Amino acid sequence: MNWSAPDDRRYTETDEWIMIAGDTAKVGITDYAQDQLSDIVYVELPATGASFDTGDIIAIVESVKAAADVHMPLSGVVTEANRDLEDQPDKVNSDPHGDAWFIKVKLHHPSKIDALMDSEAYAHHCAARNN
Repeated sequence: MNWSAPDDRRYTETDEWIMIAGDTAKVGITDYAQDQLSDIVYVELPATGASFDTGDIIAIVESVKAAADVHMPLSGVVTEANRDLEDQPDKVNSDPHGDAWFIKVKLHHPSKIDALMDSEAYAHHCAARNN
């Protein structure tokens, strides 16, 4: 395993992470996802104020290998999009759990985060896909 899954956030089966701070949260794609995609060359983000339900497509990531949809881990409203990624999509490869967050959201039901995987469960999920 040459990727990480920090303990301070939760994970989806479709390789997004979410980290709650108060009544808002940051959302991005996991280190595993960026590793699978390889060199990311394009990121398309949603507009501020857009509302999404759990599982909705919130962004598109394109790499030299493939394009991938990014899904909303929990329902909410976008309060900010990380526009730096549009000019520097390679940040997603170099810092997927840090400066390369995709959006900040005001969650409709923050308590539902408990239904998502912790870092250990996510690591097992990824390992199972590689076997």
